[in-house]
Amino acid sequence: MKNRRDFLRNTLGLGAGLAAAPRLFAAPHASGTGIDMDMKHMSHAEERSNSQIVSVESPDVLQLPWRMDGNIKEFHLVAELVKQEIFPGRVVDLWGYNGSAPGPTIQVNQGDRARIIVDNHLPEATSMHWHGFEIPNEMDGAPGASQDPIPPGGRFVYEFTLQQEGTYFYHSHMAMQEMMGMIGAFIMHPKESYKPHADKDFAIIMQEYAILPNIKVPNSMNMEFNWLTFNGKAGPATTPLIVRHGERVRIRLINLGMDHHPIHLHGHQFVVTGTEGGRQPQSTWGPGNTVLVGVAQSRDVEFVANNPGDWMLHCHLPHHMMNQMSSMVGPMSRRNGMPAGLDMERGIGMLRQGSATSEENGPSLGRGMGVGSTAEQTVSNSPLKAENPMPQQDIPDMQPQGMQMGKPEVSKDANSVPGFPQDAFMEGPMMAMDQMVDKPENFGLRPGWSGFMAGMMTFVRVLPQDKYDQIMELRKKQEGNNPMKMEMPGMEHKHE
Repeated sequence: MKNRRDFLRNTLGLGAGLAAAPRLFAAPHASGTGIDMDMKHMSHAEERSNSQIVSVESPDVLQLPWRMDGNIKEFHLVAELVKQEIFPGRVVDLWGYNGSAPGPTIQVNQGDRARIIVDNHLPEATSMHWHGFEIPNEMDGAPGASQDPIPPGGRFVYEFTLQQEGTYFYHSHMAMQEMMGMIGAFIMHPKESYKPHADKDFAIIMQEYAILPNIKVPNSMNMEFNWLTFNGKAGPATTPLIVRHGERVRIRLINLGMDHHPIHLHGHQFVVTGTEGGRQPQSTWGPGNTVLVGVAQSRDVEFVANNPGDWMLHCHLPHHMMNQMSSMVGPMSRRNGMPAGLDMERGIGMLRQGSATSEENGPSLGRGMGVGSTAEQTVSNSPLKAENPMPQQDIPDMQPQGMQMGKPEVSKDANSVPGFPQDAFMEGPMMAMDQMVDKPENFGLRPGWSGFMAGMMTFVRVLPQDKYDQIMELRKKQEGNNPMKMEMPGMEHKHE
C-alpha cells in the first residue's frame, strides 16, 4: 500500500502529473492562495433530480466542488492560513481549508469512491483525519500511526470508498491545529431518502476561540473562550436558516472544540434522528427542544416548521451567548480608558502595588507570565460614565457607522447596586448593528434585533410563501453580484 500511496503522490504531484492538466481545482477565494477554477467541476445542483434527497446548506460556508476522474469523485483541500471576519470589524488569523474556517462542506453519496488531495500550505506539518469513517487504516490520517505527517509544502492523497451515510466531518489530527479552526463538514447522503424525507437540510459547525482584545491570533492552549461561532460567524453575523411554513427541516450540528454545547430551538419540538455514527432507529426518537452536542460529536435534529415566526437557535450555556467576554462585571466596567495588557498576576487580582481601583491595576487584557504584553491601545468596555448610567443624549464618538445607539433602561441608582451591570445590552446600548450585518436572510427582522444576538446564536425563520419568495429573490440577486462563489457557473450537480 505504501508503494501505491507513493505512486499517487508522484502522479498527482507538482511535477509532470500537473503539466498535462490545469491547476487543481479549489475555487478562487479571499485568502489568495492562487488556486484557479479552470477545470470542469461539479457541485450538487442536479445530481439527484429524481430523488427526494436535498443538498445540505451550510450558511456562511461554501460547498467544495469536485471533478470526475473515471468513477472517482476528486476533491482538493488546501490547509492554509486564513484571515476571517467572524464579526463586523473583527478580523482574526485562523488556520483552515480553502480560505475559510471551518473549511468547505463536502457532500458525497453512499457508495461513492472519493479521492481527496490535501496540500499543506501551513508552516508546520499536518494530517487529515476523516472522523467516524470506516476506511482502510492507511487512509485514516493519524500521524505516526497510519501515515507520516504531511510536511509544509507537501501533499497527501486520500482515496476510499464510502459505504456509510450520515453527518461526518474532517479535521486536522494535530490537536492545537483543531483549536485554530481546522475542521469541515463531510455529508454522506444515503442511497435512498430517509423517511420521512426533509425539505430543507442544514449543517452547522460549532467552534470556539480565545482571542483577547487587541489580539488577532487565538490562544490555542487556553481553557476559556470568548468568541463562540456557528459556521465561522459569531452572532449577529450568523446567517439565519430560511424555511417555508410547513416544511420538514433537518439541522446537522457538528462540534469540535473544548466545550459541549446544549443547542436549544425556540418555538418547536424536534427529534434527534442521527449521530456521528449515522441514522438512528426511529424507535429511539423522542421529543425535545434542547440537544447536547458533545465534543467530537454530531447530532441531526428534525422537526416540522409548523409555527411561523423568527425563532432563536442557540447554545444555552450563558457565556456562549456572548462575544469578547473580558472584565465585563461590576465597577471596573464603569471606568473609561482602562489600561490593557498588564501582567497575569494583576490581571487576575493579585495586586503588587497601589489600590484595587488605581490606574495601574486595571483588568489585564493580555496574558503573560510575570511580564505582560503591552497594550496596543487603551480600551474601555463601557460607553457610559459612572456618574450617569442613563445619558440624555448620545455620547460623541461612541456610535460607529452602522451601530444603533439606543437609550438603556436602567434605574437612576443603578451604579450603587452590587454587580451592576450584568447585561451587556444595558451597559452598552450601542450593541445593535442591524445595518452592519444586513443580508437577504435578515430582511424583515424586528429593528434592533442584533443587539440581543451574540456568540453561538442564529435564527430559524419559518416564513409564509410570499415572504420566503421575497428573501429567495433578494438572495439570488446578491449571489449574482458575488464573483467569489465556490459553486461557479457550470457546476450543475446537486442532491435534489
